[in-house]
Parts: sequence; structure tokens; C-alpha cells
Amino acid sequence: MKVAILNYSGSVGKTVTASHLLAPRMNGAQIFAIETTNETAGDLGLDIDQLRGEQFGKLFRDLLTLDDAIVDVGASNIEDFLTAMNRYEGAYEELDYFVLPVINTGKAQRETIKTVMALSGLGVAADRIRVLFNRVETTVEDEFMPITTYALKNGAFVANPKAAVFENEVFELLADGRTTIAEVLADQTDYRALLRSTDPGDRQRIAHLSNRHALRALAKPVDRQLNRAFTALFAAAQE
Repeated sequence: MKVAILNYSGSVGKTVTASHLLAPRMNGAQIFAIETTNETAGDLGLDIDQLRGEQFGKLFRDLLTLDDAIVDVGASNIEDFLTAMNRYEGAYEELDYFVLPVINTGKAQRETIKTVMALSGLGVAADRIRVLFNRVETTVEDEFMPITTYALKNGAFVANPKAAVFENEVFELLADGRTTIAEVLADQTDYRALLRSTDPGDRQRIAHLSNRHALRALAKPVDRQLNRAFTALFAAAQE
């Protein structure tokens, strides 16, 4: 599966989507970061190819040879990316899905609709444009009415309310630690045992060990929630 993550709006969680939601569930997919200014999955230690939006030709040739890929398009590069993609007839067919993360601000929701319109204008089928509701605090229905209403009226994209990532402090902690949920869960260290054997006066080590244990405790339920979001995101459009 080959997926592009994009939105005209910045700071909606594209890198979180690539690093924590998609990468662990896509067979070791190569990550391409179309970004010049902001954080990418590479900042979390993942292996990426970093390009600029106008370098679509190189990306296009790479996509031809790959079964699985994640293309993380930064907001500062989306215009160049779409313009360059349009120069290659049918190039969007090399991407199975276009995932649009959105948060619950009015600006982000308006620019998400703008992104849908741009993709539709290129000829991308509605079933391949998928919205991911990000940083949900209560319910998608309460926080994202402009998006869900527009999806029902327009029919140009899929907006499954179950394709949602809920607000959680774990993402900020992961960013601070330059790590991913997958790496945290792969760590089999028994931090409780280490804490019991640590000198009570070694406050720095105690803080480090307790933070690592707490991060794993936070990551486990979030990982299960991301599994549900991933399944819903790529569910058949009629479901």
C-alpha cells in the first residue's frame, strides 16, 4: 500500500500520522518526507528519504518500484507537490490513498476541504481521499461537524468518524524523547526491577527509569487505539 499524507493546513499531525499510525502497520514501508522546514519522521529516528515538493519526478520513479510507501507532504511543500504531480499524467494512480489529518480548529477544517477540492480537481477518486480526525478531545461528531457535514453533502472523500486519534500526552513525550511508540513497545527492559535495585539517592537515574516505565504504560493503550484508527481509516467506504 502506498499512502500520501497531506493538508494545506500545518500542524495537524502529519508526522505523527506517518511515524506512529502508519509506519508500524505498513510492512516496513519506505518513508518519503516532502519537507523543507518542519519536523519529519527522521527526527524520531526513522529512516526517510527527504525531498522537496518540486522533486516529484524522483519520487514518482521510486514509487513505481515499491509495494509500500508513505509520502509525508509538508504544508510548505504541498503546492509544489500537487503542481509537479499534475505534470505527470495519471501520477496520482501510483498512490493508493491520500490521507488528510485534521484537527478541530476552523482553519484546519476549512483547509482540509480545500485539500479535498484540489485532489478531486486532479482526478483522485473519492474512495482514495481519507480524512483522519486527529487530537480528538471528546467526539468527532461534536468537534468536526464542518468536515462530516461536507463529506455527506459533497461525497468527494471518505470521513469515517472511527478513523480518529485522540488527544494524549504520549505524543509530546515521544517527540521530546525522539522516539516512536513502536520503539517504546519493543523495549523489553524491566524498569520496575531496575528501580528497585537503584540507589535511592540517585535521583537522576530514578527519574529516567520511572519516566521510561510511565511512557510504556501510556503507549500500550494508545497503540491499541491506533490499531482501531488504522483499520477504520482504510475500511471500505460504504462501511
